[in-house]
Amino acid sequence: MSAPSTAILITGASSQIGHFLLPRLAGAGFTVHAVSRRPPESITSAIQWHRCDIEAGALPDVALTGAIHLAPLPLLPQLLPQLAERGVKRVIGFGSTSRYTKAGSADPAERAYAADLQGAEAAIADYCEPRDIAWTVFRPTLIYGCGLDKNVTTIARFIRRFRFFPLIGGDGGLRQPVHADDLAAACLAVWDNPAAFNRGYDLSGAEVLSYRAMVVRIFTAEGLSPRFLSIRLELFRAGMKLLALLPRYRYLSAEMADRMAADLAFDHAAAARDFGYSPRPFEPPSPG
Repeated sequence: MSAPSTAILITGASSQIGHFLLPRLAGAGFTVHAVSRRPPESITSAIQWHRCDIEAGALPDVALTGAIHLAPLPLLPQLLPQLAERGVKRVIGFGSTSRYTKAGSADPAERAYAADLQGAEAAIADYCEPRDIAWTVFRPTLIYGCGLDKNVTTIARFIRRFRFFPLIGGDGGLRQPVHADDLAAACLAVWDNPAAFNRGYDLSGAEVLSYRAMVVRIFTAEGLSPRFLSIRLELFRAGMKLLALLPRYRYLSAEMADRMAADLAFDHAAAARDFGYSPRPFEPPSPG
């Protein structure tokens, strides 16, 4: 695409997608305003960092033409009036395929999260379309890429420490991990592409793998031979509950054990058709 002189705001800029997106935007000629509660200490002239708490509704007072929201999608609707005041006419937000997979969860918090994602998408459309603000929402599957995720990286850390991985019988359900850099590339691909305006897309990786095959690939990236310990579902659920008591693993839940056997693969044919989305195969990073 051409290099526009466009001022763009990136919320959640210190996330794993931001790690890849910011240099892509700077290289394409955008003026990048990156927002985070904890900006990095190393600052470059190509990227202007702003310390803001968007949960409190704080945004930098700068003129903008667009925004890419990498923070949780339910935070975006409350920010839209401020973004419109700053001149934004293009918005990209990141939701999750969890809007589907957690909708029927036994955990009320997970069901509420799925409902919040669905509600946020509807609110974005309701606000943007009457004001001629073009919006696009991406729903990625399991994201990995630079060690900031809580899926592939958590599995890799477990394997590195214990040299085995627990599995609940069989091969588990299907997974389609997507690299954060492929999601960053998708942002640029849809930015000025009318075919992707006012639409949502499921974005998955190139490979559909069983849960076991995904973990085998992580073992290989760690330079270790795969070793699995078969565990009964009840014991696995109990272990997840205990781990969730630790601050570092607060995001874990017993329902994650149930989903190990669920198919969580999603078709990205619409994205391939509309903006040439072509993700890479699953390539877990090597340690170090």
